[in-house]
Amino acid sequence: MSPWGRLAVAVLLAVAAGGCSVPSWMPLAGKPKAPEPIPPPPSMESRAPILSRPALPPDPDAVVDRVICVINSDAVTLYELDEAEAFYLYENKMQPPPEEERTALREKVLNGIVEKRLQLQQAEKEKLVVEDAELREQIDEIQKKLGATTQAQFEEQIKAQGLTYEGVKKRLYDQLMIQRIIRRRVALRVTVTEEDIDQYLNANREKLETGLTFEARHILFLPQSGTGEDGWQAARRRADDVYGRVMSGEDFGDLAAEFSDDAATAKNGGRLGILKRGELAADIEKAILRLSPGEHSPPFRSEVGYHLFELDSKETLAGEQLAQARNQIRDILYRQKYDIRLKEWLAWEMRL
Repeated sequence: MSPWGRLAVAVLLAVAAGGCSVPSWMPLAGKPKAPEPIPPPPSMESRAPILSRPALPPDPDAVVDRVICVINSDAVTLYELDEAEAFYLYENKMQPPPEEERTALREKVLNGIVEKRLQLQQAEKEKLVVEDAELREQIDEIQKKLGATTQAQFEEQIKAQGLTYEGVKKRLYDQLMIQRIIRRRVALRVTVTEEDIDQYLNANREKLETGLTFEARHILFLPQSGTGEDGWQAARRRADDVYGRVMSGEDFGDLAAEFSDDAATAKNGGRLGILKRGELAADIEKAILRLSPGEHSPPFRSEVGYHLFELDSKETLAGEQLAQARNQIRDILYRQKYDIRLKEWLAWEMRL
């Protein structure tokens, strides 16, 4: 039966062991090994012809289960690679790629198999175990998802897809073992300190504040068209005069209604409304947000004219929002450190 027929259960197996931090699929156990002696590991140059073979032959039972790679005397067969590629395409909702891209894909899939074998070997070296009760719980979860009410019914369902009960148990056992060794060798060795979070927050505060709102007003003084720099100077003098009246205590909204050249906002006392950070031109927004609520800016020249700004209110990263941001940063930094640690550990294992 084609490996595609096995994928419905394979997907459930991946979900059942979803706590694994690396790709969850493992080659199915129980396929008889070829009787010929295991050859030495092939060089990278010798892999390409193997990897360019069709991934799903018409009759899988006719495939010679040829050894293509050896990992510390543990063989990986062509059948396992074909099936792993089929699952990868299914899991990622991909169609088989063109032939020129097939080699790269199969190389990636083979590397994934190698990584998992190395992890399993290390778990066995460290004598890690999976309790029967935990394994039983995972199997029960798959059985429930398949809608089987008894073990006999469950075994019939997976048998119809070309799988065996023992094969399913072996696959789950391997996935749980990988979870344990990664937890010991990677997860427990990754820490994120409050200082790490502070540094990230300070370096990315502007980005993290994107979407926060603020309310402001402005008074606009347009230069007279056709008068060149003289028009800009005249606009600046008007802005200086009104700014002096603002600083002497006159109401900003009343002055906006009387003097602003922005007719759309003048009638509302210069109100710009509730704005999200990133909506205004960067230079104007920066001039507004450097103010504290209730504070006014001196005349500011933009591409349009001169402005006076008043900041009414602004959201900041404080209180609950700051706590949420710090939690998100902790997750980001943990994932970054985790990925680096995992790659370093796998690279070390592959050198041994």
